[in-house]
Amino acid sequence: MTKIKISKNHIEIKGHAMYSEYGKDIVCAALSSIVITSINGILSIDKDSIEYKKAEGLIEIDILKHTKEVDALISNMINLLKELKLQYKKNIQIEEV
Repeated sequence: MTKIKISKNHIEIKGHAMYSEYGKDIVCAALSSIVITSINGILSIDKDSIEYKKAEGLIEIDILKHTKEVDALISNMINLLKELKLQYKKNIQIEEV
């Protein structure tokens, strides 16, 4: 299961969805696509607004600047993750702290 923890200045996405075998997991692929596209979009607007770490089974995002654009893209990413969770309840857990 992928566990997502969201706070005002930090987002952590950890673990594999376990929907299918590694390399063929459409839920992990969707999660990765949503998050990496959002990170790239934010960095294209303001490269100093976030920092992120990516490792096997982990992505962490630290929000350094809250601007209208950054917050809109973060909000959009969270909404997309919540929509995906509705379809794959057994594979995604979201906690807002």
